[in-house]
Amino acid sequence: MRVLAAMSGGVDSAVAAARAVDAGHEVVGVHLALSAKPGTLRTGSRGCCTIEDSGDARRAADILGIPFYIWDFAERFTEEVIETFVGEYAAGRTPNPCVTCNEKIKFEALLDKAMALGFDAVATGHYARLSLVDGVPELRRSVDTGKDQSYVLASLTPEQLRHSLFPLGDSWKTDVRAEAASRGLSVAKKPDSHDICFIPDGDTKSFLEKRLGQRPGQLVDAETGAVLGEHTGVHGFTVGQRKGLGIEAPAPDGRPRYVLSLEPVSGTVKVGSARDLGVNVIEADRPIWPSERPLDGPTECVVQVRAHGGIVEAVAEVSGDSVSIQLREPLRGVAPGQVVVLYRTDAAEGDLVLGSAKISGTR
Repeated sequence: MRVLAAMSGGVDSAVAAARAVDAGHEVVGVHLALSAKPGTLRTGSRGCCTIEDSGDARRAADILGIPFYIWDFAERFTEEVIETFVGEYAAGRTPNPCVTCNEKIKFEALLDKAMALGFDAVATGHYARLSLVDGVPELRRSVDTGKDQSYVLASLTPEQLRHSLFPLGDSWKTDVRAEAASRGLSVAKKPDSHDICFIPDGDTKSFLEKRLGQRPGQLVDAETGAVLGEHTGVHGFTVGQRKGLGIEAPAPDGRPRYVLSLEPVSGTVKVGSARDLGVNVIEADRPIWPSERPLDGPTECVVQVRAHGGIVEAVAEVSGDSVSIQLREPLRGVAPGQVVVLYRTDAAEGDLVLGSAKISGTR
């Protein structure tokens, strides 16, 4: 096949491109320039898409002997990912920008352009396993569950998955680094990027305040209605947050308070005890079924509400364009705006992604 290898400048995408070459494909490397100011988005292992990263990707492509290009997607990244992120926080929801980036940039904008140029597939360094069974995609957790990225890929459509390659799904990260070193790739020891790539200093609250300004409101005890303090905007909080609430007086029982809910219209942040954080039911909408198989009646599954963690057994049922999920045990810190991913546990072949949806509410 003609394969476009998305090369971020990290070790994973470099080895994924190398394996695509080894498989006999005609491979072209491309680095996505996503920042309008590429010199400002890396601080050690934080951030990505810098001039440094594009140089690392180019050197890897040279070693592999493949053509290499840089495509400027900065404007679309700003519109689709950053502005969506800011808007969701302003509305009192908690988004996952990595899910949005995969959905809108890497597997929509990039894949669409690749198809228009005559490529058959896009290869990335994501840790997930993908196979086609009678032409139907099956997306599963990576062998290295500690690096598994099936959660952030679960919003892809079947058609997008049919034109995707994840060469690292059957590998452990330690083996990938060793392979990079053996191939002479200088990124073999490069630290992984983490956190939100466009907030390299990790200060999400300051980032949002610069864009949204201050929107004062009150911190309110969810049980008594007592006003406990003031804040500068609901965008500075997420459900389940404990630190940085700015409440001077301790709770009557001496235990920590947590954010329970956000009301952006009134500017109210409701707080309470840890026991009030647990939810038993998740409501979600806009489901996507990667294998083209919507749930048929109540379905036993395993759900995940964060990229790393928030996993519990559940029963899910579809009604129209929404999904209702009854959890077998309570989960904490579940917020509207997060993505919930449903898995079917298969001991022989590993967890299969059944579908994903965006959380609209909890009980």
